[in-house]
Amino acid sequence: MPDTARPTVLFVCVHNAGRSQMAAAFLTHLAGDRVEVRSAGSTPADAVNPSVVAAMAEVGIDISAETPKVLTVEAVRASDVVITMGCGDTCPVFPGKRYLDWQLPDPAGQGVDAVRPIRDEIKNRIHTLIAEITVP
Repeated sequence: MPDTARPTVLFVCVHNAGRSQMAAAFLTHLAGDRVEVRSAGSTPADAVNPSVVAAMAEVGIDISAETPKVLTVEAVRASDVVITMGCGDTCPVFPGKRYLDWQLPDPAGQGVDAVRPIRDEIKNRIHTLIAEITVP
């Protein structure tokens, strides 16, 4: 990858209402314009999980305006790194992409207390990801 290329990262979970939204928000917040960020779900929910919105607000990141998006083949094809979070076999696979599967608990139906440790684990993984995919 040339030094001038901005890596594109796609986060995928089933509902695109929790884990993938937190991951996309952290990557956008921490990497800024060094990385292009997308998120999607194989079966998107109607809205982002309110406990996830609240947990992210606690760390100063507002995702209240985000909406779950449907996973498309085009989104996967246009991404350099695809990070799945429990979407199983519904995630399309293309040669030449880097795939990571982050095993994280699903925050669906959970309160903010249960979401906080998931949020913090995602933030830690995002720091590692930024170090791996960006040019200093």
